[in-house]
Amino acid sequence: MKLSIERGTLLKALAQAQSVVERRNTIPILANVLIEAEGAKVSFRATDLDIEVVDSAAAMVERAGATTVSAVMLHEIVRKLPDGALVNLSEDDSGRLTVTAGRSNFSLATLPKEDFPVMATSEYATNFSAPAPVLRRLFDKAKFAISTEETRYYLNGVYLHVATGEDGQVLRCVATDGHRLARIDAPLPPGAEGMAGVIVPRKTVNEMRKLLDDDEAQIAVSVSETKIRFATPAITLTSKVIDGTFPDYTRVIPTGNTRRLEVDAKEFAKAVDLVATVSSERSRAVKLSLDEDRLILSVNAPDSGVGEAELAVAYSDERLEIGFNAKYLLEIASQVDRENAVFMFNSSGDPTLMREGNDTSAVYVVMPMRV
Repeated sequence: MKLSIERGTLLKALAQAQSVVERRNTIPILANVLIEAEGAKVSFRATDLDIEVVDSAAAMVERAGATTVSAVMLHEIVRKLPDGALVNLSEDDSGRLTVTAGRSNFSLATLPKEDFPVMATSEYATNFSAPAPVLRRLFDKAKFAISTEETRYYLNGVYLHVATGEDGQVLRCVATDGHRLARIDAPLPPGAEGMAGVIVPRKTVNEMRKLLDDDEAQIAVSVSETKIRFATPAITLTSKVIDGTFPDYTRVIPTGNTRRLEVDAKEFAKAVDLVATVSSERSRAVKLSLDEDRLILSVNAPDSGVGEAELAVAYSDERLEIGFNAKYLLEIASQVDRENAVFMFNSSGDPTLMREGNDTSAVYVVMPMRV
């Protein structure tokens, strides 16, 4: 194998591959990236046995071939090379990979390409494509609520499925950890109608984010019972889905909450952050005291102090005092793209609903705390 490739192109392709690789693993080949050069392109394949990413890039290929080399080491070398450098990769007779750029020269150990595990292809029952910004919104707004509790493994991802919204069928993402829930809807893309619901693991959601940065990109999505694949012309990300049943989240979303608070989302987040400064790290409870067009946020931490902030809001229902975990409030407030956040309360002990203005395509639920 012998090829030349521009440093920036190589770095971009390697960045996606090396982030999939597990830093701590017992199988040495899983730390490597499989480099395959043929025609006028080179592909970089990495896997942790649950996720596989293949990134292709244009290159000047003198001699076709394939080898595997440490993904993290090659990425670090290329990252530290000067901008605009032309990088030459060639495999010598002893099986080592030579990397040269300008006056820099490296010889890296390789492992046989035959040992590299390639994820078995799956028969995908559903295939559709969606604009990158649509998928980005669905997953970005939901992922903060993914559970980190390993025992409830079926909550360790985002539930992607077809659901019935107010105006017909929608493509929906839901995530919850039992304390808060995010439910995000998007118009149903053609071809997605019969899709079976799948739970996309947290790591996949984070890796997929890199495919979705280009606002112009169309992402081809393929779904089977056990796998999901996201593809652009250059990158293909294939992942196993979580083998479990996502709970019936509709029972958690309150429908009878009538007390309505409307508040500037940025001002609200700043005020929560400010008063939470004095709270003890363990509870981080913030009390919301609501009265006619007035909201007082307060924290009373016996070991460290008391803090209070007042905001002018739109609220015309009876007085209400309710407590929340400050972190949860901040995470939900940060999801609001519009100016105003609307909170719908029932009582101090019931789940609270939050949405962006009158938009019902993004709905959040947060459980209260005793304060």
